[in-house]
Amino acid sequence: MLAEQEHQHRHQARLRRLLHEAQLPVAKALAEFDWGAIPDLNRGQIEQLAHDSGWLERAENLLLFGPSGVGKTHLAAGICRSLIALDRSSRFFSATTLVQELQRAKAEYALAKALNKLDRYALLVIDDIGYVRKDEAETSVLFELVMHRYERRSLLVTSNQPFSEWEHVFSTSAMTVAAVDRLVDHSTLIQINGESYRRKRARRSAV
Repeated sequence: MLAEQEHQHRHQARLRRLLHEAQLPVAKALAEFDWGAIPDLNRGQIEQLAHDSGWLERAENLLLFGPSGVGKTHLAAGICRSLIALDRSSRFFSATTLVQELQRAKAEYALAKALNKLDRYALLVIDDIGYVRKDEAETSVLFELVMHRYERRSLLVTSNQPFSEWEHVFSTSAMTVAAVDRLVDHSTLIQINGESYRRKRARRSAV
């Protein structure tokens, strides 16, 4: 019994550490998602991805598309939280923060080291990739990340823009095609349609 208690204590400590390292947005669990607001969303599919880590073992990707405010970030964080409960490591980044960190590593000639360090996470979330702009700074580091993790580790990417609008993210059209090709291969694509929660809340407040 003491051995079992020690095992449970160590397991819970590891889960707390994984949750801390994931840097998830506060209070974003699937149980709190308003499924009724997005009636066309396949809840069973989302929960399957959240409670079966097989797709991480196969290094597959998950891509969530939809307009701003429909809950993409909430779903991404909720999926991460559920996978952490299965003892799978995750790390949540906004796309702009991730690009800035990788750019800093590249400037210090340490990009390869930074990419290898991210390999410790079975799932890497890139949230709101559509807000990255290639004219803000060199974004080839994002391309390097996609190439690096292809068929090795999983990515969860959220975007409020379709692939056809991603040419502003990567430096060249060829780079865009290559990155999208690898993201789509071995992946699940989910389109989320609905009205922004923030817009609904603002409309209710105005009444």
